[in-house]
Amino acid sequence: MKKRASIDQQKWWKQIRDHQYSRVIMYMVLAIILYFLMLGNVLPDRLDIQLSSIAEQDIRSPITIENREATEERQKEVLDSVSPVYSLDRDLTQRQVGLVDDLFQVVYEVKRDLEEHEEEEEEVTSEEKVEMVQERLSDETGRDLSETTIQTLLETSEAQLNLARNTTVSAVHEIMSESISVSGLSEAKESVPELMTISTVSSQLLDAMIEVAQFAIVPNYTYDEEATERLRQEALDSVEPVIIREGQLLVKEGESINYDTYEQLRLVGLLDDTFNPFPYIGLAILVILIVMMVAYYLKETKSSVQTNNSHLLMYILIFIVTVSVMKIVSFVEAFDIQASGYVVPAALGAMLLTMLVHHRIALFSSIMFAIIGSILFNQGVAGSYNFSFALYILFSSFAAVYFLSRSQNVTTLILRAGLFVSFMNMLILLSILFLKSVQTNWMEVGLHMGFAFASGFLAAVLTLGLMPFFEAGFGILSTSKLIELSNPNHPLLRKILTEAPGTYHHSVVVGNLSEAACESIGENGLLARVGSYYHDLGKTRRPHFFIENQMKMENPHDRISPQLSATIIISHPYDGAKMLKEYKMPKEIIDIAEQHHGTSLLKYFYHKAQQESDQEVEETSFRYPGPKAQSKVAAIVGIADSVEAAVRSMSRPNPNKIEALVRKIITDRLEDGQFDECELTLKDLDQVAKSICETLKGTFHERIEYPEDEKKKESGHEHSN
Repeated sequence: MKKRASIDQQKWWKQIRDHQYSRVIMYMVLAIILYFLMLGNVLPDRLDIQLSSIAEQDIRSPITIENREATEERQKEVLDSVSPVYSLDRDLTQRQVGLVDDLFQVVYEVKRDLEEHEEEEEEVTSEEKVEMVQERLSDETGRDLSETTIQTLLETSEAQLNLARNTTVSAVHEIMSESISVSGLSEAKESVPELMTISTVSSQLLDAMIEVAQFAIVPNYTYDEEATERLRQEALDSVEPVIIREGQLLVKEGESINYDTYEQLRLVGLLDDTFNPFPYIGLAILVILIVMMVAYYLKETKSSVQTNNSHLLMYILIFIVTVSVMKIVSFVEAFDIQASGYVVPAALGAMLLTMLVHHRIALFSSIMFAIIGSILFNQGVAGSYNFSFALYILFSSFAAVYFLSRSQNVTTLILRAGLFVSFMNMLILLSILFLKSVQTNWMEVGLHMGFAFASGFLAAVLTLGLMPFFEAGFGILSTSKLIELSNPNHPLLRKILTEAPGTYHHSVVVGNLSEAACESIGENGLLARVGSYYHDLGKTRRPHFFIENQMKMENPHDRISPQLSATIIISHPYDGAKMLKEYKMPKEIIDIAEQHHGTSLLKYFYHKAQQESDQEVEETSFRYPGPKAQSKVAAIVGIADSVEAAVRSMSRPNPNKIEALVRKIITDRLEDGQFDECELTLKDLDQVAKSICETLKGTFHERIEYPEDEKKKESGHEHSN
């Protein structure tokens, strides 16, 4: 009952683990952890500063922001300095001259009307005459001109009136041709009598002319609102905003904090009395974008992380461990140890991901590590990002991926990858130091180089220390693990060698064939080799029932029925898989052992059973129950297994016969549907066939007969005779 409950519990946990929502939850957890790890690095430092206090250190702006208050003050100063624009209104001069002309014209018309009244013997008083003129003039003109002036003009003869008109118009035109401001209006009017020196008119008419001219003269140098506004706008546009630049020194150590400085500190968010929500929002957006890019890339990249939630969890744990190590090392910078941050094992994440997942995923993740590292190591820089550290982490990680993707043993991890990563760290750090154009002494350069060199080996050591935990916890089959399993001293390989030596030799040859074939189509050749070593482990249960182990002994299959023989032969993949599971071997190795025969038919015993039986023999009894190969590697190991056994049974193998046999075996398995559940293409199968043939040519080459061989041959021939 307890066993049943345990099985149900395992199924329940497997369903939860493999559910699609589990991936979403894992990405959410990653986002939350990344957010809180970086939060302290994006929030501006809060300073306990009061007005008139003394700055204890140099304070620089962490952001770039506009000082709007200072900008507005500068704009106000510029506007106040802009004088109003005045312009000479030529049209006004013409209008005022026309006004004088119209006045005299009205006087002419009234005089003619008065003459008609006199003919009709109607008597018109002086007051009525004046009113007649005032009625025809505008209200303003009629009100401003005195009655005496109007009456004088009415009583003047037409000749004198013409002279007065021309003189007055000329005087008004001459005076208003010059600029007359409001303040200069009195002076302009006082100059009228100087232009009216005419001896042929009476003093009363002269006074009237002067009054009319002075009335017509108005300021013509007036305020130009449009030009003034345009000038003010140009002045505003010329004002540069007052910007507090990122990294700008706001106050030096020992200086007093005045009001302007205090406002600048408040504006950039360095005071305790302000709350700026934007860093929180900005970091949240950045983290979401990083996690979304990671999720999309992992979904599109063909690797175990794409479908295996356990491997995704491992990836996320590696990601978190790498960022956490960066965060821990970043605290060292608080102790003001120069260049101490460069000791960070920047390549740790890239090394782990290359060894445990895939080098392409490691390359992509390196870019994310660089972005995150530029935030975690932003101490001592003005902004939120330290571009120097981003470059350092990126190149260090890329170097690790480049060399580890070509490494196949643990020693290389330390001696080669660690060394080259350290070398790359020193190169990129040297470039960063020189690009900054800062005068540094050789002692400082040496200190930087020392930390950079230590970074590579620290990353390698941490990788070696962490890899066994990930391999054991998530069943990861890394390169180092495969190399360990390929050791001939492994208990299972020793078991095959001692109990079934023929099978051991067969497995070694299959390993050679399958490794070369897998590498020819871009698959993991080392996995194929190691899987081949263990694929026939099940034969150790009944080794003498397999022909390669039957040395100078009778074939036991001759004494038993074909059905029993088939049962014994068919059981060996599953016996081997069971034994591998007992030794807790990696799943990939177990799958190869279990799937390398697929559902293929034991043709020899099937035909033998047909010959011995009078009834119809069921083909299913002589087929392996499967499953069929689920991966390219398992399918290729199955091909190599069949090819090795078939070629070994050939009497006189030659390249043509070998190639024909190889292609026949592949064709038979293809037509039998043994590749239906893996992703092998016809192009892959053709390349596999070529690779196996090339390998077999080296194994079954024709020997050169040496002289002693000829002598032995002759003596043997004579002896036989």
